[in-house]
Amino acid sequence: MPKIVNHDERKNLIAEAMWRVILDKGMEGATVRNIAEEAGLSLGALRYYFKTQDDLLVYAMDLVQERATKRIEAVLHKSLSPRELVIAMILEIVPVNTTTRIEMEVWFAFITYVKHRSDTIDVPEDQILEMTQRLLAFLQEHRLLKSSCQLEMEIERLYGLIDGLAIHAILNPDRLDPERVRNTIIYHIDSICH
Repeated sequence: MPKIVNHDERKNLIAEAMWRVILDKGMEGATVRNIAEEAGLSLGALRYYFKTQDDLLVYAMDLVQERATKRIEAVLHKSLSPRELVIAMILEIVPVNTTTRIEMEVWFAFITYVKHRSDTIDVPEDQILEMTQRLLAFLQEHRLLKSSCQLEMEIERLYGLIDGLAIHAILNPDRLDPERVRNTIIYHIDSICH
């Protein structure tokens, strides 16, 4: 009886193999050969799913966003106050555990790599800015933002804080460990809410 292959699972396995190669060898080491080897597949099998390395790159980037989005959507079903909900959603994208650390490190590697290739690669939108806008609008709708807050400035500040914490937690995890990242997010949200 022939083995039934779940093609979506196989594509995800390949994308995750690409993540591991990037974490181990950087983007320059993310060759089709290295990715196929990491995934335990032949080059032909990998090319069956992804005709080009760029196709795989875009799929792997989309998978990072898809998984983060699913975790954030799961947070929405929890019984949390609006403030706790905002904090919990942010903590699903900043590097505070193995999953979020891997995703953020891979995401930054992708973004750096494709920065000058947006004319040839369909680069996914940065959903963190959009999420930041929604979270602060949510706090404002619930009348939790301090009256002194300027919404547009707070959006930029929170967006910068998220990216800055992520970069520094990846580059210097001993100084900016998960607990400090959590506490910084909580401190910031508490500073703009009443």
